[in-house]
Parts: sequence; C-alpha cells; structure tokens
Amino acid sequence: MTTQQERARLLRELHRPGDPVVLANAWDAASARLVAAAGAKAVATASASVSWSLGSPDGGGADPARVLARTADVVRSVGLPVTADLETGYADTPAAVGETVAALLATGAVGVNLEDAADAPETAAERIAAAREAAAAAGVRLFVNGRTDVFLRGLGEPGGRLDEAVRRLRMYVEAGADGVFVPGVADPETIAALVAAVPAPLNVLAGPGSPSVAELAKLGVARISLGPGLAEVAYAAVRRAAEEVYASGTYTSLVGGLTYQQLNELCAD
Repeated sequence: MTTQQERARLLRELHRPGDPVVLANAWDAASARLVAAAGAKAVATASASVSWSLGSPDGGGADPARVLARTADVVRSVGLPVTADLETGYADTPAAVGETVAALLATGAVGVNLEDAADAPETAAERIAAAREAAAAAGVRLFVNGRTDVFLRGLGEPGGRLDEAVRRLRMYVEAGADGVFVPGVADPETIAALVAAVPAPLNVLAGPGSPSVAELAKLGVARISLGPGLAEVAYAAVRRAAEEVYASGTYTSLVGGLTYQQLNELCAD
C-alpha cells in the first residue's frame, strides 16, 4: 500500500464480522516487522507495550510525543495499515484530543483506539467526536475504535455490565466511532450479545482461555487483538534469561532465540 488513503480504506475493509482481522499488537519497528512477516494484514500498537518499552507505566504515564514518534517508527517499518492505541487521547479536553489525533495522522497511521477508562461515557463520546472532526479536517478516513472498560474494570454490578457496555458503545457509535472494543470479555454468550446489540464491528481482546479465532469468527467478531500479550511474553523471556545467568551462570534460556543475522536482516528491509 503506497498512500495513507489506500491504507485507511484497507483497514476499514478488513473489519468484517465473521471474518475478523487479527492484530498481534507491536510496540516498535522490529516487533511490527515480525508481526507483518508472520502474515498480518494490518499492524496495531498496544499502549501498554509502547509505554513499557519507553520505560513508563501504562495508563497515561508515557510522554505523548514519544508515543507518537514510536508510532511513526512502526508506520515506516511496514507497508501495512497501522492503528495506534492512544488510551484516552493523552489530553485533558476533547479539543486537545483532536490535536493528538491530528499529530497521529501526521505519522501515517490510519486507525486509533480511544478508551473510556474510568471517565463518564459522555466525556469519552466527546473525545471520539473530536477525533472524527480532526480526521475529517485532515481528509483521512481514520478508523476510530471506541473502547469501553466496563468489563475490564468490573464497573457496576455484574448483572448490569452488558447493558451498560451496550449503552456506552451505542453512544460512541453515535459520536463517530467506526468500531467498538470491549476488553475483558471471553464468554461466547456475552460476545454474541454484544455483536447483536451494537451496530458496529466488534473488537475483543484475546489471550489464554479465550475462544479461538475460528470460534470468535462464528460469533460475528470483526477484530481480534492480543493487546500487550506479545510484549508480556517477550519481557518474560528477558527475565528468565537474565535470572538464569545471574543465578546459575548458565545460558539455556537463550536457546531458540532469533539469530543476530535474522534480526539484522529484518531491520535492514
């Protein structure tokens, strides 16, 4: 794909209920190229993974300028549509979120995640509307993914969470979201209910214990993300190898790693 508009079009087309786009979230150029080489049709960043790689905690701890610079690295490293997780927009007001999104578009990215976190849904909807306006002003059909953390954060009584999530997601679609994201949900019944109740492509977060890609496809899911899963596995490997060499003076944890030549060639593309 050679132009941002073409990449934006492709990202939209990839969101097909029943034939989901799978996003193994990256955090830098090398991880993005590994994901692309594995067969990805699009690349997504995960805010937690990017934040950790910058030495900052997730949840607003990262410097937005450094996050956007890292996003630009990812865009330059792959010839695929890139969508970035920007938490709540790294800004205190909807207008400032619009400025963040304008800066994101300048990196060449064509998608964004915006979450409600612990904020009121009305506030989250205003951020989504601001993102939509910024994209329109830039002339890019940005794919805005509106995320609710009702299930992830366990907001409210368990019996009312589905209704509350649906209420919020419908509000986000009305504000201009192209897709909706509900992390923290793994049971098929709830996923199917969300697909049926919200008029937008559904994104779920997958990991150990989640239904398979094929099973999620049958439920009508349009997008599957691994979130910080790859980074968690990568950093666990670093810890294992470091602990082994300092504890026992051995190196067995290094077996199976990518070679110097493989990584050098990957980064030379």
